[in-house]
Amino acid sequence: MRRIAYETVLRACGFGALAIFCVMTGMAFHPKLAFQAGGFLTMIMAFILILKSREALTKDYRRTEMWLYIEKDFRPPEAYAQWASATVLRDTYLTFALWTSMISIAMWAIALVFMLLGTESVYSLEQESAKPAAAIQQTDAAKPAQRRAPPAISYQLR
Repeated sequence: MRRIAYETVLRACGFGALAIFCVMTGMAFHPKLAFQAGGFLTMIMAFILILKSREALTKDYRRTEMWLYIEKDFRPPEAYAQWASATVLRDTYLTFALWTSMISIAMWAIALVFMLLGTESVYSLEQESAKPAAAIQQTDAAKPAQRRAPPAISYQLR
């Protein structure tokens, strides 16, 4: 039962981690922001796992995903099944909540390091120093139109 509970919770956490990774990848232009978002979302995932561990104590064992994967020959007797299922699922959820909270703390620590280093993307620095479009058109009215290369995203310490 523990192996099956571990596999089902691991699969659910894997999908959650994939979603968090996609959000962090979308914010790759700003590493501090990406790790702050990752830390916040993994903290939410740990909180959800804690809530699921509390729910496991009262949820009917026949309606759990773990119960569906246990072969009928290896299922415990019905008098014992509710307690065994609830205990195994609760322990598994709490174990994954502990691991997820440690990952969240690590992401917040990495965000803190980026904050202390003052790392920002060059793209955001270029946006701050960019002139308004009307001012550029007025000063460059006599010059032929030149195409600017799109800004590349690179990182520097400020």
